[in-house]
This record gives sequence, structure tokens and C-alpha cells, in this order.
Amino acid sequence: MERLTAEELLALVQRVFAPRKSDRALAFLVDLPDGADDDNPAWKTRRELALDWAGALVTVKDRLRMSVHLYLYRNVGRNNADLPAGAWAHRFGPLPDTHSGLEPDRQESFESIFATHDIIIAPTQFSATAPLKNAARAHGFRAATMPGFSPEMIPALRLDYVEINRKVAKLKALLDRAATARIKLVVDSKDEHRLVLDLRHRTAHASGGLFPESGTAGNLPSGEAYIVPYEGELQGDPTRSCGSLPVQFGDEVVVYRIESNRAIAVEGKGEVSRREAALLAAEPAYGNIAELGLGVLSEFGVKPCGDLLLDEKLGLHLAFGRSEHFGGQVGPGQFSSPEAVVHIDRVFIKETQPRVHVARLVLEFEDGSAMDLMVDGRYAWGE
Repeated sequence: MERLTAEELLALVQRVFAPRKSDRALAFLVDLPDGADDDNPAWKTRRELALDWAGALVTVKDRLRMSVHLYLYRNVGRNNADLPAGAWAHRFGPLPDTHSGLEPDRQESFESIFATHDIIIAPTQFSATAPLKNAARAHGFRAATMPGFSPEMIPALRLDYVEINRKVAKLKALLDRAATARIKLVVDSKDEHRLVLDLRHRTAHASGGLFPESGTAGNLPSGEAYIVPYEGELQGDPTRSCGSLPVQFGDEVVVYRIESNRAIAVEGKGEVSRREAALLAAEPAYGNIAELGLGVLSEFGVKPCGDLLLDEKLGLHLAFGRSEHFGGQVGPGQFSSPEAVVHIDRVFIKETQPRVHVARLVLEFEDGSAMDLMVDGRYAWGE
């Protein structure tokens, strides 16, 4: 298994977070299975990586100039659901396989953990990006979330994030100026689908793998600019997002009908289409178009590994569900239960959706001008 050395980890923390003299502590957060049947080898490897990284940073703490802690918590069962009430400090040594043996009276509240740590790194099974973004704004820490991280992604941690951040910043500037994104997707080289996304009243975000500012959190590895399409919350100004969106699940392509920035129906009679239609009926907030994302790591030679943490940073991706952690209006309260809260990315690159091709992505600006941002699945911005 590929590893990061203590020197590489120290350099990574210094590059990503730009530690300050006032920083006191760094915490790793790891979620634990409910039972042995819920565990899997990738999850176990991720927990062991976190333990290894924390231990390695302890060996260079004099240069890091921070204490290093590892916290374990019961998994929340879904990506981007709210965190539980608290976590347990782990004193290194072997990790428990589940949370069941941890003593309730030794649990520390997340409020306390957030208040006493300046940097947080979360290589978890279920994404903690949404709750940590919200908590970072409230408590002022910086965080890198690493849901689904695997050893195959370690080379991406060694990339030139200064250059990645430069490209991402240019994409953010374009999204900030844009009023509309028009996307043409082609299924099986013949069936055309067009999606219009309303980008008015929104500010884009840059996640270039650098988090030097207080109150910021994002994925690592990173390399994307993203924006929440306007969801129509302003009285008298409805959203203009509409069209059709094909998404490949296995061999089946599900086509969502989008109106007012939400998937309201599904075309198709396959098993996955029926499942998605039922989910939209049961959880309307699931159909919210929560994100237009533009990844750049493919331009650095990075290939998909089968996990969203990395794969979404390679090119175009669109997300369903929760958006309030990115500046949108849809949050946990609009789902039927905490367990139903999701933010699910769909990545449109040939390796993940070979039947669905990004033919064109055009940005239209308030002054009436427009530009081809993507043509034939590749960036065409000529930067």
C-alpha cells in the first residue's frame, strides 16, 4: 500500500492550510461502522491510513507546531448528513472495528472539538463535507474532507496545487459572471438532451486544494469550481433551470425531466428508472439540482479511480439534493428525515458514463456575450 511519509504529510499540511503561529491543534476525524457486517476493506484501509497519518505527524510535531489528535465517531449512514453529537478521542494503538465498545461518558461533543482545533482532516466513509462546511463558518477552523479516500489517490496529493488553484480560480470567475449555463448531452451518439441552468443570484466557489482562510472547508484531493443553480427563492423571480438530464447507472440511462431546477419525473421503464421515479416522489428535495461542478484534474493527467472524491474533480459533474452548504436553499429540513438527506454527484466523463457524452457547455453572460467552455468533453476556454 502506497504511503505518505511524515515529511510529505508535513509538506501537505503546510501547503494546504498555511499554518499560523496561533494554530493550536489539528484533528483527524474518522467514522466507524455500526457492526462487522457493515464494514468493508476500503473503509478499514481508510481508517488505518488516518491512524498512520496522525502518528506520522506526531513525529514531526515540533516543526508542525500543533498537537495532533484522532477522533472516532459513529457513522451517519449517508453522505453529507449531519454529524452525531460527539466523538471519541483515540490514544493511538489499534483501532476499534466498530463504535459499540466506546464508552458514552468519554464522548466529546463536536462543538468542543470544533472550538479547540484549527485544522480538521476527515478521511471518512460517508462524506462530512456539508456539515463541516457549515461548522467551519461557525467556528472558524479550516477543514479538508476526504470521503472515500483510497491509497490510489495518494499521487493526487502530490500535485502542484498552486497551478490547480490558479485554473480553478479562473473557472470560478467565469461562473461568477455567467447568467446561464447551457449543456448539450448526447446518449449513444444519437439522442440529444439539453439542460439549461440558471446561474443568476449566485456566487461560485473555488476548491483548488488550498484552505488557508479561517472558516473554509472543502475536498482533498481537489481541483474544481462549483456553483449552486438559482433555486427560485426570490419572490416574483422564478428559476429558469429546465430541460432533460441523462445519467448512466450501470448499463441503464435514466433521463430526468427538469422543471424549476428540480427533477420532477423520469423517462424510461428500466429498473433504475422506476427506482429513481419512486425516490423523486418520496423525497422531492432529492431532485433539486444542487451543483454545477467543473473539475480540472484531468488536465494534469489524473485518471478516475472509481470514487467520487477524486472522479468529480476530473471534469463536469452535476449534483442532486442538499445545497445549503454551498450557498443554496435546500437543507436537511426539506427532507423527510435526517437519514434521507443526500448530496449526490453525477460525473460526466467517459470512464464513469460511457454512454453519455458532453457535446457542449456554453456559458452566457449578463452582457449578452457567450463562450464555449467545453466542446466534445474537453475544456475549450484556451487559457
